[in-house]
Amino acid sequence: MSAYLLQAEDVTIQGEGVTIAPFSCALEAGSRLTLLGETGSGKSLLAQAIMGTLPRGLSARGRLVIDGETFDAADDKSRRALWGRRLALLPQEPWHALDPTMRAVSQVAESHRHVAGRDRRHAQQAAWADLAELGLAEAGGKLPGELSGGMAQRVAFAAASAGGAPIVIADEPTKGLDAPRRDAVVELLARTPEGGGVLLTITHDIDVARRLGGEVVILRQGQVVERGPAQQVLTHPQSEYGQELLNAEPSRWPRPAPLGETTQAPVVTATDLAKTRGGRELFRELSLAVRPGEIVGVVGPSGCGKSTLGDMLLGVTRADGGGILRAPGHPLGFQKLYQDPPAAFSPHWQLSRLLDDLVRRHRLDRSAIPPLMARLGLDEHLLERRPGEISGGELQRFAILRVLLLEPCFLFADEPTSRLDPITQRRTLALLVELARERRCGVMLVSHDPVLIERICDRRIVLGDEQVSAAGQALYPAPVLV
Repeated sequence: MSAYLLQAEDVTIQGEGVTIAPFSCALEAGSRLTLLGETGSGKSLLAQAIMGTLPRGLSARGRLVIDGETFDAADDKSRRALWGRRLALLPQEPWHALDPTMRAVSQVAESHRHVAGRDRRHAQQAAWADLAELGLAEAGGKLPGELSGGMAQRVAFAAASAGGAPIVIADEPTKGLDAPRRDAVVELLARTPEGGGVLLTITHDIDVARRLGGEVVILRQGQVVERGPAQQVLTHPQSEYGQELLNAEPSRWPRPAPLGETTQAPVVTATDLAKTRGGRELFRELSLAVRPGEIVGVVGPSGCGKSTLGDMLLGVTRADGGGILRAPGHPLGFQKLYQDPPAAFSPHWQLSRLLDDLVRRHRLDRSAIPPLMARLGLDEHLLERRPGEISGGELQRFAILRVLLLEPCFLFADEPTSRLDPITQRRTLALLVELARERRCGVMLVSHDPVLIERICDRRIVLGDEQVSAAGQALYPAPVLV
């Protein structure tokens, strides 16, 4: 009998312009392996190859040994009987994993009942306990569409973990979470190896990789460029790409050139805004103005009202009090970059068709697409795929491309780089700032990372459990209780 719970021997992936070089690993009970690397490097595809869920057009080769049982990686259906019981995947996109018609607690209870084998009453009790532990006690009765991206991610985590599988693959399990929630999920993930299981984590968050420890593998363009103990690789990387990856952490970013003085009127102005949701006051007497070309950051814990504030400024959600004035003469000028791009793209059509429809509908300049794709690092062959057939980071950049084609005067960017690796995140946000300055587009940028906000934003708003405050030029006259 093998001492390893999970072995991958020379697993390769090919098809539709994708080539993942032979990858091998051998993880014994208690092991932790973290895959780091650029968006599109093949991290998620390796996880899908192990699970047997590769997108259409891609095929795997190699040998897998899962909990003592041998499988041909090419036979993707052979692992289905293991799902939830011996092999669990925490997906990158909660919207692809959750039933939009089921309440959160029912989805978790379903796993407890049908995978873990509990009766209906105990399954329901276990589901509520799981949600409470993840800070979701008040979300159990809600549908996925009523949850923030971070909340949906935690519900998917609870549902996938309920079966108690000894081998857990976590694909970007902490994206969209504030620091306390991220740390709580890291602690929950650590329970699998601490209990004698195996944890394979895919993440863009270097700090998460540090906290998980174990072994780290850095991937680039489908090849392993470095591997070793987390402490060594994440402190003194030997490869040039590993060094570049660490230098791309937000704390090391250079600051963009300041906006400078402007006499132009604000693109959006809000006065004494108030909003209550679910019987809880999010904020009141909140006033702000966003100038052309200005980057205003918004930070705060999950559920504090960051996305709600943006929706109010865009006119999607009504304020309970106060007023909003938007610059006239911009019929397509107020746009949003969604936290979860799968929710903003039709899953049934190729990306080329979706962009063509946008160009025809709004009579846009089609020639602007190729140069924007080049600036965003997007390959042309991705246009022939559907949204669910590319990585989350690639889809996020297509969302940025799509909204820039509309040439907005105000852009509410809700965690626009949460799916990007540090290097791509740095380049993408630098490009977003550059384009905002060039096109005189005011940007409100939401992030759970206060260091990122501090590095690139001209001003910031902090929404929290006690008050709303501002740094830099005052955005409102006084602290606002929430």
